[in-house]
Amino acid sequence: MRLLGVRVASGPVRAVRGDRARSAGVGPERTRREGAGMSIEAVNPEDEEAGAVVRAVARQLKLWREAAGLTQAEFGAAIGYGEELVSSVERGRRIPRPEYLDAADKVLEANGKIAAMKKDLAEVRYPKKVRDLKKLEADAVELCAYNNAVIHGLLQTEEYARSMFSARRPPFTAEELEQRLAARVARQAILDDASAHPVFSFVQCESTLRRPIGGRMVMRRQLERLLDVAQFRNVDLQVLPLGHEENPGLAGSFRLLRLKNGTTAGHVEVQHISRVITNPKEVQLLDMRYGIIRAQALSTRESMALIEKVLGET
Repeated sequence: MRLLGVRVASGPVRAVRGDRARSAGVGPERTRREGAGMSIEAVNPEDEEAGAVVRAVARQLKLWREAAGLTQAEFGAAIGYGEELVSSVERGRRIPRPEYLDAADKVLEANGKIAAMKKDLAEVRYPKKVRDLKKLEADAVELCAYNNAVIHGLLQTEEYARSMFSARRPPFTAEELEQRLAARVARQAILDDASAHPVFSFVQCESTLRRPIGGRMVMRRQLERLLDVAQFRNVDLQVLPLGHEENPGLAGSFRLLRLKNGTTAGHVEVQHISRVITNPKEVQLLDMRYGIIRAQALSTRESMALIEKVLGET
């Protein structure tokens, strides 16, 4: 008999369970090592979009397991996770990681049908505000950003981003920190997306180059990253010097996204508040402000020279 593509034996299935676990490459050693499963993210109860996707995947995982005649404890032992973790995943309380789905696919002989759900979970693994911003960035033909506190997220090295997230108070849990770090790195793929060809304009206040987030070596690698990205043909990177008497960006960092449909959206983030701005008058204000900031900033060549100078001093 078959259910959802899984062959269900008419007789006892216990005889094949050990073989499935061995064929999946997961046995008692991995079970003891990863049984706690604490690296799997919890689902944010306030994120309805993510919750709906996770619950749909959870129902499929449960149906596949039951069709194979395995209890949660037996299935967990086979894939290297504890029974409690398996139960949490099947109740939609935790988001299974790709390796969880890969192991489940092999043990349940799903021929890629379970592993294919990794794509469904890839986006909802990140916080909603990150997903919303990523969607805007993906729809943009031009992205303009001014930063006066830290290096822009799309330009950050992983070390720099980790140091920045680690400094947050109250601190993120280890799980939250890894989740946000993964989201930050995933967003950066847009810089290398040859099919989209968005144009980027970044203006960094000189203070962000000199603020030693993460320490000397972290900042050295971050400055080197800026010099590398500045070589991209679709990236303009400028620095607004601290020596200027006037700075129209003192109100804080912001970005503008010029979208494919011809409209422009703004985005500001301060403390724990992340806000997308679509009101034409507010967007116009940010657009005007960015134009002044960019005009007052050093040219791209002068900016690279300043970054190299700061790198030599770091």
